[in-house]
Amino acid sequence: MELSLLSSPLMLPLLSLPLILTIFTLSVSAFLYNKAKSGPKTNLPPGSFGWPILGETYEFLYGNSEKFIGDRMKKYSPKVFKTKVYGEATAVLCGAAAHKFITANEEKLFRVWRPYSLQKLFRAPFLPNASATIPRETMVKVTRAPGFIKTEALVGYLGKMDLMVQQHLKMFWEGKQKLRAYELIHRMTATLSSRFFLGLEDNDHRIEKFAELSDGMTVGLHSMPIYFPGTVFYHSKKSAEAMRQLVQQLIKEKKAAMSSGIQMHDILSHMILSSNPSEGRFVSDMEISSLSSALVVSGFTTPATALAIVMKYIVERPEIYEKIRAEQLEISESKKSGETLNWEDLQKMKYTWHTLLEVMRIIPPFQGAFREALSDFTYEGYTIPKGWKVYWTITTTNKNPECFPEPEKFDPTRFESPPPYTFVPFGGGLRVCPGKEYTRLVMLIFLHNLVKNFKWEVLAPDENMIGTVIPTPAQGFPIRLQPLSA
Repeated sequence: MELSLLSSPLMLPLLSLPLILTIFTLSVSAFLYNKAKSGPKTNLPPGSFGWPILGETYEFLYGNSEKFIGDRMKKYSPKVFKTKVYGEATAVLCGAAAHKFITANEEKLFRVWRPYSLQKLFRAPFLPNASATIPRETMVKVTRAPGFIKTEALVGYLGKMDLMVQQHLKMFWEGKQKLRAYELIHRMTATLSSRFFLGLEDNDHRIEKFAELSDGMTVGLHSMPIYFPGTVFYHSKKSAEAMRQLVQQLIKEKKAAMSSGIQMHDILSHMILSSNPSEGRFVSDMEISSLSSALVVSGFTTPATALAIVMKYIVERPEIYEKIRAEQLEISESKKSGETLNWEDLQKMKYTWHTLLEVMRIIPPFQGAFREALSDFTYEGYTIPKGWKVYWTITTTNKNPECFPEPEKFDPTRFESPPPYTFVPFGGGLRVCPGKEYTRLVMLIFLHNLVKNFKWEVLAPDENMIGTVIPTPAQGFPIRLQPLSA
């Protein structure tokens, strides 16, 4: 009798009432806590914190990023507004003035902050604080080491990179009529990145494993950090742990080889050599594996996405394709048979590079980055309290007609003399992307060899881009290939 009464539909609303009251109480408490936490500030930026606890995280992560920012710029302010994402009160800074302000005040008014998903994916167990990120001091020790993605290291690697791209096209593109270009480009960037950053030989079976783990990590970069089987973040975290283990095994192999006198010239080896306790420079193997994982992931994904997009744009604009091909043929004809590209050749690829920049302006491979306020500061007349997060929207200038006239028009020549602080796809100031030059080399060398040898037709012209953090072609960018004689 009692059991049947409890299971009656009439009792379900009564049973759920305590749960509803609990959720309501927690929500109100969280709202009051966050309101009190923001302090007695009366001149905060306009905007909304959204729902209690969650804020506007869901719309930010899983909606259209450009629309999320654009709608709020129209509603509140085109320069700065407040929101709450990842449970953090956040000031979103927009426009060219924001680019200049942030790059000028790195490590003065704010420091880098990474969303919890990134912290947990790239944060090695050596960091005791769950909210910690890799300290800037550690990054400085490593990035100032001789040869770390510097011009001298890239110059020495350029010829080998050219040969590897040629070999890739010969093995996977020649003789093919139809193929999924993005998948093959991704494979190529995985091989190049593994060789340059980790020192793996072309036929090393671990390259495929690193590419697989990199993909697994990428999907969870900006996700809800819920570590539970079946979630995106759970899968990404497992991939991150596996990648760190692979890198640590590589570190052991390299240390053994270097102790026997073998010379190594990859970035991982430079990181190991930069750790010299006798000179006060100590970076643990765990730190090195975490930093290397971050470099490998960025080295795989960003160039592959940008190259697939540029292939689509230039083939749909024959006049731009012909200009790029003419520029590359002129360079090729100046070379001796079998001679690889050199640094001077890349400096001549101006129109090609401007085309790549224009593609990244229209479909940016990267949306923005977070900072944390080190103290109260004023921006555009509003107070940003200490501890607030600052979201740097690097794309809000990309389609602003004040920065780029006729922003929907595809025009590479606009980058012959772009206004300052209007386009910052690789960040700027102290926090400029250390892999900027590497990414530039990969894209230019690939296009040089591609347009010399092929034309192509896009088979899915209306293909969607999926993913808000790093957009990728939903169908792998299928094309029909036509060989050419250089």
